Amino acid sequence: MNHKPDAIIIGAGVIGCAIAFELTKRGYKTLNIDKLPAAGFGSTSNSCAIVRFHYSTLDGARMAFENYFYWKDWQNYVGPVDERGYAKFVACGFVIFRNNDPSEQHFINLFKQIGIDYEEWSLETLREKFPIGDLHSFSPPRPIDDEAFWQEPATPLTGGIYNPQGGYINDPQLATTNLMLAAKAHGGEFLFNAEVVEVRQGNGRVSGITLSDGTQIDAPIVVNAAGPHSFVINRLAGVEEGMKIKTGALRREVHHVASPKGFNFNEKGFVFSDADGGIYFRPETGNNILVGSADPACDPKEWVANPDEVQPHVTDQVWKTQVYRLAHRIPDLEIPQKPSGVVSMYDVSTDWIPIYDQSDLPGFYLAIGTSGNQFKNAPGAGHLMATLIDAVEKGQDHDVAPVQVKMPYTGVVLNAGFYSRLREVNEESSHTVMG
Repeated sequence: MNHKPDAIIIGAGVIGCAIAFELTKRGYKTLNIDKLPAAGFGSTSNSCAIVRFHYSTLDGARMAFENYFYWKDWQNYVGPVDERGYAKFVACGFVIFRNNDPSEQHFINLFKQIGIDYEEWSLETLREKFPIGDLHSFSPPRPIDDEAFWQEPATPLTGGIYNPQGGYINDPQLATTNLMLAAKAHGGEFLFNAEVVEVRQGNGRVSGITLSDGTQIDAPIVVNAAGPHSFVINRLAGVEEGMKIKTGALRREVHHVASPKGFNFNEKGFVFSDADGGIYFRPETGNNILVGSADPACDPKEWVANPDEVQPHVTDQVWKTQVYRLAHRIPDLEIPQKPSGVVSMYDVSTDWIPIYDQSDLPGFYLAIGTSGNQFKNAPGAGHLMATLIDAVEKGQDHDVAPVQVKMPYTGVVLNAGFYSRLREVNEESSHTVMG
């Protein structure tokens, strides 16, 4: 195949495919290159794909709310391209447990400012909506080997915050395939089982890439959307030292357990943010519950030096900690004898806010550091990146005059400089997967 793209996108996860779709709609010839065999085959396929709006920053909450409308309008957005069907947005609602943490009022203030629907639930309403729950406070979260983990709680939660528009995407890999085929319908190309080993330069800007088999592909634009491998690609391009905000690969586990007998969690459950208990959880196919860590301070972080050598099996300690935390919240939960879950990686930035930006190497762009919370934002991130790339390629210096991006659904104008690689660490960030 004689590839002559205008833009090479390294990575064919949900972010890379969204960028391809948005660039091809603007007339760019794109080529996505991925070392895996299919679109969304890596960390994207293991995403919990939660759609929620409680972010610690105004920009983060605005971006998340914008993307709700993409998912609500998904089939119309990607077009009639996939005979297998389309990923589905399951609008089951989102609940934040309350325990008088100051962040709760902060979320409400942002909801009011943006116009996001919410309800404040009393403890009685929460008990009615979530009858299988133990509504005591377990804060602060602890590891399972801490004796205090097993103490009986005495203080009740204070209620909940409910977003009726929240939910999750039922099949993240299918959503990525939808985007890939939409890009192909506009002339985009994809090359799988191909590893980038060099980012080439010439005349003061990027000039293309070299693959492990020696193939060289030229292009005046290269976009790093390599997920957990993003720091590897940045080093190949020689741009990491010029970034104040950097990225690294973090190994993560999420686990699956059956809903208590007699309760259909798929029909009666919500997506729950349980920072009080140190977890989040949502319905999973087959009347199961998916549970993951909300990154409390007591949970160790396993940084991965080589993303190709991550330990792929669920570990007993992490599984027990997360599942027993869930059993705190749902006392009738039956603890399975055999662990079940998924091991993957997050591409984490220094402050857990993504980098959507140009770089110090002209023509080389960054869509990285998604920190486990950007799946929901992929289509909007594709629009933002395509707008940014188009503006910079036409002469705008984004570092001096940040690109302003009008979003198509809410009409809000986002300052793309919020996602700059040159920003100082954002002290408003929660530094967690929950944004």
